[in-house]
Amino acid sequence: MRLSPLPLLLALLLAACTSTQPRRTVEGRSPAEINTELGIGYMQRGMLAVSMEKLQKAIRQDPQLPAAHNAIAVLYERLGENDKAEAHFRKALRLDPGFSRAHNNFGTFLCRRGRWPEAEAHFTTAAADPLYPQALMALANAGICAQGAGDLDKAEDYLRQALNHNPRFAVALLQMARLTLARGQYLRTRAYLQRYQEVARHTPESLWLGIQAERALGDRDAAASYALLLRNKFPDSEQARLLREQNRHDGNGR
Repeated sequence: MRLSPLPLLLALLLAACTSTQPRRTVEGRSPAEINTELGIGYMQRGMLAVSMEKLQKAIRQDPQLPAAHNAIAVLYERLGENDKAEAHFRKALRLDPGFSRAHNNFGTFLCRRGRWPEAEAHFTTAAADPLYPQALMALANAGICAQGAGDLDKAEDYLRQALNHNPRFAVALLQMARLTLARGQYLRTRAYLQRYQEVARHTPESLWLGIQAERALGDRDAAASYALLLRNKFPDSEQARLLREQNRHDGNGR
């Protein structure tokens, strides 16, 4: 059975919050904080050159602002300048060891480089912060990363932790579907996908998982329904390409 590649770890929303107390403007934010927020906004819109200008200015204005270093690290990774990205992630965490957003982002960075043990430490630090609003995302990222590293037991443990906190957490439900499919536990895959469908819309990934699980279970009608949705809703997706390839191999033509 052929699976699509593991998805990239979830992109995390950046925020320009900081535990430091730099000089404030009338609006309550320092110039460096304002430029950090602007830089993040431009990055989210794909205006990377302007984002870099704003974030570099923020760091010149306040070299001790952890949020600016975290944001520019994310930008450097997007630009493929990984050494600079890592240096700024480490700088952000030296300035604020409790900066959970930076721990989560740095964990994501390390996981993409295949450095799972290092990534795990940062994910678990972020997940343990009761004030971090994306703690469940950190657990999900840990699960995705562990699965990519081939540690399926640990992946399931992290995803279960996330679902224990929120049984309707769509990200963890989808990843548990992927994990159980990899283990050949097709009835569990079906169950997780059913739970996922109750809280989120189908994606190419969820439809592809459904096709594989239902074919393995021998439910041709259910598999065909998933396949029809995949072809109609996401015809240009990698999963639709895999479906066409699989059907050609099986002699189905479509």
